[in-house]
Amino acid sequence: QVQLVESGGGSVQSGDSLRLSCSASGFTFENYAIGWFRPAPGKEREGLVCITTSSKERDYDASVNGRFTLATDNAKNMASLQMSSLNSDDTAQYYCPARHSLVCNSPSPPYDFRGQGTQVTVSS
Repeated sequence: QVQLVESGGGSVQSGDSLRLSCSASGFTFENYAIGWFRPAPGKEREGLVCITTSSKERDYDASVNGRFTLATDNAKNMASLQMSSLNSDDTAQYYCPARHSLVCNSPSPPYDFRGQGTQVTVSS
C-alpha cells in the first residue's frame, strides 16, 4: 500500500522558519518524483517544488525559490521542505505528492497520489 505522511506543520510568526517532512512507504522511492503543493485561490493547486529522487534535480516555483528548499533522504524514504521567511500568504495546507517518473518537467507536474497534508499557519 503506497503511503505518504506529512508532518511538521504548525503556527508560526511572520519571518519565521519551519521544516515539513514527508515519509514515504509502499513504493520504490528512487523511481518517483516527489513534490510539495498547496491549494491556491482560483487554481486547483499551487505547485511549489518537485524533485527527482534519483538525480536530485529540483524545479522550484518562482514564488518560493530562494525561500523554500526541498531535500530527500533516499535511505530513509523521506522528503523535507525547509521553509524560511514565511509570511501570511504561505498559510495553507501543504501536501506531499509522488509521481512515478524520473523527471519533473515543472514545479507542478501531474502526480499519482499524495498524503493527507499538514497545516501551516503564519500570523503577522
